[in-house]
Amino acid sequence: MANRYWCGECGFKTPWLEKSEGLRRQIEHYASKHPGSSPGGQVETRRRSPVASRGCLLLATTALVVLGIVAAWRH
Repeated sequence: MANRYWCGECGFKTPWLEKSEGLRRQIEHYASKHPGSSPGGQVETRRRSPVASRGCLLLATTALVVLGIVAAWRH
């Protein structure tokens, strides 16, 4: 699962990250941009990890390459 953390004070948001990394980046953002404020805002969650979307792309690319090889072999 991946999370994206939004700042409650400005438009900052983290990229899709694992929970611990997202929290770390949000805390760093608040410490540097909003000193004295407690971290807040929203958390978006998506079920698949960032790596899973690349896996589908890799699978589709592999299928196209195999189809291209088969088509070239038949001619």
